Amino acid sequence: MVNNLSISAAQHSTGSSFSAIIRSLRHRNFRLFFSGQSISLIGSWMQGVALSWLVYRLTHSAFLLGVTGFSSQIPAFFLAPIAGVLADRWNRHMLIIMTQTLAMVQAFILSILVLTHTITIWEIIALSMFLGVITAFDIPIRQSFMIEMIEDKKDLGNAIALNSTMFNGARLLGPSIAGLLIAAVGEGMCFLLNAVSYLAVIASLLLMKIPHSERCNASAHHRLWQEIKEGFNYASGFEPIRVILLMLALIGLMGMPYSVLMPAFAKDILRGNSNTFGFLMGSAGLGALFGAVYLASRKTVVGLGKMIPIAAAVFGIGLIGLCFCRNFVFALGLMALIGFGQIVQMASSNTLLQTIVEDDKRGRIMSFYTIAFMGMTPIGSLMAGSVATHIGTPWTLFIGGMACLAGAAGFASKLPKLRKEILPVYIHKNIWKSPDQKS
Repeated sequence: MVNNLSISAAQHSTGSSFSAIIRSLRHRNFRLFFSGQSISLIGSWMQGVALSWLVYRLTHSAFLLGVTGFSSQIPAFFLAPIAGVLADRWNRHMLIIMTQTLAMVQAFILSILVLTHTITIWEIIALSMFLGVITAFDIPIRQSFMIEMIEDKKDLGNAIALNSTMFNGARLLGPSIAGLLIAAVGEGMCFLLNAVSYLAVIASLLLMKIPHSERCNASAHHRLWQEIKEGFNYASGFEPIRVILLMLALIGLMGMPYSVLMPAFAKDILRGNSNTFGFLMGSAGLGALFGAVYLASRKTVVGLGKMIPIAAAVFGIGLIGLCFCRNFVFALGLMALIGFGQIVQMASSNTLLQTIVEDDKRGRIMSFYTIAFMGMTPIGSLMAGSVATHIGTPWTLFIGGMACLAGAAGFASKLPKLRKEILPVYIHKNIWKSPDQKS
């Protein structure tokens, strides 16, 4: 009898834990978004892996891998602030439908050029820049749109973590599928399937019922530059936001460019092929998926601050390990470690920013978040590609890992002061529950 009761209690506990992890899916709009994006993101990861392999197959140049990464992400550096203002002014629901439709068009054009064997590196760079422009608007709008899909704002942190889980579940499947498809039928089919996958997310967005917002009327009389300046002053004047964004910028500049070097690492260091590359990226996705599930299982945002430097340190250690790695199995383990550290650092930062930011500046802060993790990455990709040409891929990864460790140490030293700054916000928003909890 006691054993039966113990089993029932354990099953109830497991069920309760799982319900807590997926609790934000009870919101209809977020459930639609989750299902549509889950399909679309698999296609996006397939395209990303196929594009990197295509560039390296055509050029055998680590530098051009960096140039391609630079062209696809540098628009965010310049355009994200404008996107943030638009996200605070206009209907985010309609804006995101527009960006997803344009991304589908880009994938169709890319697939046609590859399948007809007329693609050149310059067309790849041009189309990558076109997608970069779309993404520069899409990310701040999509991030600030998250709060509109969640009726109970207490579930916002869980929704962000689940969004990361979805992203990294796709990151696990997409590269592995891409590696197999590239070996079987070439890169063109990956681009075509990605284009078709956008239909799922567009359909889910059209099915949503979003309450009408008067947000655009309230700020229409302001000039664009004034609103960007207002958002910048707010971000730079509140130290927790400023420090989180600076940490993200460092990771984006020195750590994130590791991905553009992976085709060269897979082929030249591990002596592998497209399958090797696909499994390496898939392993990073698996680690990131575990990290996202861990964050989704948390019941509160309290305590996330300390996770940022810990995760950044884990990320850096993984990059340093790759420098000395020549074994495929060991490399898979290190990539899982890198993926875990990367997503926990980024998602924790995202959740904290979304928690402490004022609602009328959410779009602009999310635009600075986009600049920090995506706008800095192309500069880092260009640097990494150039440095790798001179000193090799392994030592380029080592430098990036050491920079991440230094950033983690600097952030950790500021934590006590940041907790004091965040505490009044937590109290005002009824997040802080007891004096012994840590921010």
